[in-house]
Amino acid sequence: MNSKPLVSCIIIFFNAKKKNFFEEAIESIFAQTYDNWELLLADDGSTDESTAIALKYARANPEKVRYVEHENHQNRGMSATRNLGIRHAKGEYIALLDADDIWLPQKLEKQVAILEAQPEVAMVYGSAQMWYSWTGNPEDTERDFQRILGVQPDTIVKPPTMVKLFLQRKANTPGTCSVLMRRELVQDIGGFEESFRGMFEDQAFFYKACLHKTVFVESGCWDRYRQHLDSSCYIAQAEGKYNPFKPNSSNLILLNWLEKYFCEQRIKDKDVWQAFDEAMWPYRYPKLYYLSKKIEFQYWKGYMKKLIKLVINHTLPAPIRGRLLAQLLGPKYCPAVGEVSLGNLRRVIPVSREFGYDRGLPIDRYYVENFLASQSADIQGRVLEIGDNFYTQKFGGERVTKSDVLHVNEGNPDATIVGDLSNAEHVPSDSFDCLVLTQTLHLIYDMKEAVKTIFRILKPGGVALITVPGISQIAIDEWKDYWCWSLTTLSARRLFEEIFPKENVQVEAYGNVLAATAFLQGLATEELKKQELDYRDPYYQVLLTVRVVKAEVEQ
Repeated sequence: MNSKPLVSCIIIFFNAKKKNFFEEAIESIFAQTYDNWELLLADDGSTDESTAIALKYARANPEKVRYVEHENHQNRGMSATRNLGIRHAKGEYIALLDADDIWLPQKLEKQVAILEAQPEVAMVYGSAQMWYSWTGNPEDTERDFQRILGVQPDTIVKPPTMVKLFLQRKANTPGTCSVLMRRELVQDIGGFEESFRGMFEDQAFFYKACLHKTVFVESGCWDRYRQHLDSSCYIAQAEGKYNPFKPNSSNLILLNWLEKYFCEQRIKDKDVWQAFDEAMWPYRYPKLYYLSKKIEFQYWKGYMKKLIKLVINHTLPAPIRGRLLAQLLGPKYCPAVGEVSLGNLRRVIPVSREFGYDRGLPIDRYYVENFLASQSADIQGRVLEIGDNFYTQKFGGERVTKSDVLHVNEGNPDATIVGDLSNAEHVPSDSFDCLVLTQTLHLIYDMKEAVKTIFRILKPGGVALITVPGISQIAIDEWKDYWCWSLTTLSARRLFEEIFPKENVQVEAYGNVLAATAFLQGLATEELKKQELDYRDPYYQVLLTVRVVKAEVEQ
């Protein structure tokens, strides 16, 4: 019997036979690394070949795929068709995929693990990738971007915080393809609003969900939201029925529905109503709204012209000019030669040689702990950690049934196994469900042999969570004589892909130029802002994380 929770994947479609998008969407579900799913193909009364495509998949895979349709093959709109699929679903969890979009292979595996580890959370979602590069045209590659989350990723958000952010346009409502939700959530909020046949059907649902339920906003991006001229959003914009950036009658339909829903639900939260009133202001007082925007624009236009002219003409002293330009241009500002102020960092000896331990939490450890927290569901069963079992206990908790500690030297009281990963024949094969290997691999000269050992001692299906330094000082303690390597994402990926299947290797980099500078100076996490730590620049890799999975044994 499969102990994994069943996930019901639902694709709604209407005349979806365009450029093989429909087949690509279905195949992306078959490519999932998580296998306990069913697929419901919900037909909204198609009149083209897409009905035949759906029936073909259902007949070829009857144990995994089912075809459903409205009575008499009616066309009833997107909300009613989503509800149709949900009514026929058998799963504990519900996942949605549109017929022209795709999931990345780890979508279900990652999000199921989050919901399993967070029982108080009703729904998880991440940022959808707005996908232009599907065309293969080089110029479209630069157009891809991710939707705005509006909150710090990997955060539990209680209601009604996200509703306020949606109304204030500080966050996008989730993309339907980016969510995984418990079946109880859908039942408790009454499913999708069938009065919304097309536009806003997803937004109405997610307003309801986030008004009543706790959600987890994750850092992962596991779906690609295809941008093309035949999509419902593009057609609505071309017909003048929808503009996400300007007040219009179509947007007012959603706001009027929200006001009625808030009243029916007896919502009393003052911040929600204030955000709603601000969103309604352009519709209630359109002349005042446009007048204020015009005055605001003219004022700032005139003010900025004068200020920029003042700065460019060098009529201000250099220090003041530099500060103003830094405020105006932000990260794009580049000080002139001689105007860079290094302050306390103008030194050839670092502030601290203790990696920041003497000042607080080291910056690399901040990244290590964020990585382990995001993968905490992997830390279960029999777990092996290097040096001690601090992270096993912190992030594994009750999921761990047996905790082992490997140390290279004898005399460590926590060690249950003494040995070197590059020479560890005495460690039994296929033994561990998880291996936690933080900031250790770079101390082993023969890293390839160590990776072979990691592969050998993991059970089939076991996971190794590994971190290694990128940009770093070298330790000055007893490990200084062992420090052999620093890695990049490329070298880490190539190293592990020589031993593990490529599809089972996931490598990420953390850090940016500010974090790297602070880390090299020995500053601590507490001396930087969270947004400064979390910004990722692939050209400044302070810490590398690797998640590898040993393939299951073929039956």
